[in-house]
Order: sequence, then C-alpha cells, then structure tokens
Amino acid sequence: MMENDAIDSQIDVFDARIIAALVEDGRMSVTDLSARVGLSRSPCQARLKRLMDEGYIRGFRAVLDPVKLRLEHIAFTEVKLSETTEKALSAFNAAVLRIKEVEACHMIAGSFDYLLKVRTRDIRRYRAVLGEKISALPHVASTSTYVVMEPVKDDGA
Repeated sequence: MMENDAIDSQIDVFDARIIAALVEDGRMSVTDLSARVGLSRSPCQARLKRLMDEGYIRGFRAVLDPVKLRLEHIAFTEVKLSETTEKALSAFNAAVLRIKEVEACHMIAGSFDYLLKVRTRDIRRYRAVLGEKISALPHVASTSTYVVMEPVKDDGA
C-alpha cells in the first residue's frame, strides 16, 4: 500500500507506515515497528491494535516455500457455471472453500464465472484435483486450464 493511498482513506500516514512495514515483515516486534515508523512504542502498539480490531490487518501468516514443500505446480482454472443464480453461486462458493489445493478463487465478470489458482505437486495431481474435485463442484459446466511455466511475481496471498 502506498502512503498517499492511505491518506485519502480512514487511516493516516502513520497507520500506512505500520501497514507497509508489516507487509514486508509481519514478525517485526512492536519495538522495531515503532522505530521504523517514527512513533514511540505505546502509541505504535495502540495503533496496531486498532488496525487489527478495525479489520485493516486481518491476520498474520507464514510464507511457505512451495519448492521445499513439493507444491511447485500452479494452474489457473477458468470455471463456467451452468447457471448463475444466487443459489448456484452460493453453492459453488461454499463448496470451493473445501478444496485445499485451491489457493485463490475469484468471481469474474467476463466470458467465464470464476478463476481459480490451484497449487499441486505435479500435473498428474492437478488432473486428479480437476477431475475429482473441481469438476464435481456444484453447477460446473466447463473448465479451461492455464499451466504456469514460471511464477514471476507471487506474493502468496
């Protein structure tokens, strides 16, 4: 997040600095964070708590190495639904949340309905996930797959 973007919203420049610093290193101590953003420890800690309480910061997580975990294969899967009623969308949304290999799922405005980011060990495992899990999701009419050859930028979020 850019500091100028934050100035226009409900957070100020110090809040924006806190957020930017934590995006770089979410394990930073409050003492280090306060020094980095130019506040003393107590006000920095109070701002951090407020940013968390108000939902600007939703949580912290480990960034994993997919190579070491043998999860290097990434595919993006377009999903077209047979119908797009609210009931069908809700059923699809609830079901896709249960597929652990789906790292991200976005409803799309365009020629298809959803774009999934799927991470697996290899193409064989991807085919199994596609055939046994994704294609079996409620109201799926068709899918198209795009295999990633090399990730250039992936924040892992």
